Amino acid sequence: MNFSTQYLKQTIQIAEYLDDNIIEKMADSISEIKSSGGRLFFVGSGGGAGHASHAVCDFRKISNLECYTPSDNVSELTARVNDDGWDTSYSNWLKVSKFSSNDGLFIFSVGGGNLEKNISPNLVRCIELARENGSPILGVVGRDGGFTKQSSDLVIVIPTLEETLVTPHTEGWQAVIWHLLVSHPKILENQMKWESTK
Repeated sequence: MNFSTQYLKQTIQIAEYLDDNIIEKMADSISEIKSSGGRLFFVGSGGGAGHASHAVCDFRKISNLECYTPSDNVSELTARVNDDGWDTSYSNWLKVSKFSSNDGLFIFSVGGGNLEKNISPNLVRCIELARENGSPILGVVGRDGGFTKQSSDLVIVIPTLEETLVTPHTEGWQAVIWHLLVSHPKILENQMKWESTK
């Protein structure tokens, strides 16, 4: 079996493994955040930061939901990392944004965070702040889900089918799931360009 066939077969296996009920509950949660006038904050590092920025764009444009991510402001982010440290860079940004119980937090992470191993402490601090606030916490993560899975409300864990492909499968499925959510009838408000073109 060549690599492409193997990768695609694993993608099918992951699709069959995922719990669509959790994704439906995510749609309900985002819909509730929106109807109550709350905002949705996306956080991630590396590929997760890229997903966060793209998701902010689409949820604002397609669903009229107020969304933000700290990684979109490189000047503030790097100032906070330089002056205060990586672990609090995102959570302090959330505090200035008056992140409250009306708002939701959405995590994109391969490992889900682990303070003891110093893995994604910036995301762990965001989750801790959200828990203090009583804010809904959603996430799409890989491996065993880490701190995100342990401490959040609605989390999809992308299963590890092969150790050498944890990151590409996790990050690929993060994009699939948040695109599913922004297209969900409970969330979508504005028709997308190519869907509306005759």
